[in-house]
Amino acid sequence: MDTTPESYLDLFPLEAIVYLTPDSENGELLEDIDPSKVYVLGGLVDESIHKQLTLRRAREQHLQTARLPIREYMVRAPNSRNYHSETLAINQVFDVLCTFYETRSWPAALRAGVSSGKGYVLPDTAHQ
Repeated sequence: MDTTPESYLDLFPLEAIVYLTPDSENGELLEDIDPSKVYVLGGLVDESIHKQLTLRRAREQHLQTARLPIREYMVRAPNSRNYHSETLAINQVFDVLCTFYETRSWPAALRAGVSSGKGYVLPDTAHQ
């Protein structure tokens, strides 16, 4: 991994950048990882959730967006707080992407990165 103070907008062509955000519309689903693309993890250093903030930022920068396929592969688990969130921490998104890249399996990747505290589980564990 390389780090730089430069903006991804200065380093890569706009058409190569995919901004990952949980607010991306239904048609903008990350189905596979394209090695020719650069994936930006839309994250905030904050304890609260700011709806649509990362999506607005991507739109302002004229970037393609995508979201992880959480609702396509996982189900809402019953919980006492009725809490369900597709918003993940940056390290969780990174774990999901790395696991998917290694296994080519969304269920395995989502199991690795989406904690049960988010209110989503894989269908085979929903009854537990």
